[in-house]
Amino acid sequence: MVTVFIVDDDTFLQDVLGRILSIGGYIVLDSAYNGEEAIEKFMGFDPKPDIILMDYRMPVMDGAKATRELIQLDSSVRIVFISGDDTLKDEAINAGALDFLVKPISSSTLFEAIEKYSVA
Repeated sequence: MVTVFIVDDDTFLQDVLGRILSIGGYIVLDSAYNGEEAIEKFMGFDPKPDIILMDYRMPVMDGAKATRELIQLDSSVRIVFISGDDTLKDEAINAGALDFLVKPISSSTLFEAIEKYSVA
């Protein structure tokens, strides 16, 4: 089963994504409120999540910086951004994200991206 780590400062969205992913048969390992918390939690995962769903705009540390730092920690990390601002796509991809999905997204779009980019 594919494991997912959700990084988003919107706790309502964390909950909604978690429910959608569970219905889709995915295992949500945890969620983080910002990039700094994501890095701390990521270091504690064993095994690591198959895919990380990352927001861009978050307090403390944004998604692009967190992505760069996560890739430095583990070059095999797989990150897909989910953001409401499509003008940030190039920056997210340049930081190392595999894809950039624009909110709102359908569950089928979310599942397709997870299947395409997860390592499980």
